[in-house]
Amino acid sequence: MICRTIIITSIVIFVSTVASIAQSLTADEIIDKVIEIMNQQYVKATMTMTIMTSSGKQRTFVYETFSKDKGEKNLIKYISPGRVKDQATLMLNHADDIWAYFPRTNRVRKLATHAKKQKMEGSDFSYEDMGSGDAWSTDFEVRLLADDKIEGVACYVLNLVKKPDTESGYSRQVIWVRQDNFFPIQIDYYDEDDPDYKLKRLSLLDIREIEDVPTAMKLVMHNLQDNSETIMEYQDVTYAEELPDDIFTERGMKK
Repeated sequence: MICRTIIITSIVIFVSTVASIAQSLTADEIIDKVIEIMNQQYVKATMTMTIMTSSGKQRTFVYETFSKDKGEKNLIKYISPGRVKDQATLMLNHADDIWAYFPRTNRVRKLATHAKKQKMEGSDFSYEDMGSGDAWSTDFEVRLLADDKIEGVACYVLNLVKKPDTESGYSRQVIWVRQDNFFPIQIDYYDEDDPDYKLKRLSLLDIREIEDVPTAMKLVMHNLQDNSETIMEYQDVTYAEELPDDIFTERGMKK
């Protein structure tokens, strides 16, 4: 009886300690953990992107993606369909600098600064969504909202408000972060000029441990303005392959 009491007491103390640690985390500490998980040193993957318009039309792209230096460098190279095969997009400095390569003309063009806010291949993902890296901590003020649950999963809820003089296309973002592993499972994006007008919602689904890294194998972006939807799915992904710097150059875009 004494032994059983000791075990129960130990469990209660352990649970209380974990809860206490969780409650003591600040908003900045939570977002730093999220950024650490979401921005690995190296990422190499093949992805399928399916765009579903409000009229029911569907377009599918397959591309390779390469990332280095925790999201500071990103390269996307299209595999299909044929009309975009070998086309490439290079994003440096967390997507502040963007170049596009068009194989038909064999030319590389630097995009204007505001291109960061534009849709990628007409999808519901902007270039900012794809390569913003550490922007959650550098471009936004982070505050904790009341905890919430999504499908029974306990989440921290973070309200990110854009800092003055930053280039983000969103006035704020609201992020639901799992309390057990600090992985974000839902993100709401709000209009650049109206922090009460929600533009779109991203759901991060089918989360698996890939090489000890939590990974959402399926991402669904729903555009609330157009009632369109874009689905991105990993065909394969690795975090273990080191990527040389020359991939993230004009020559690398053309290979």
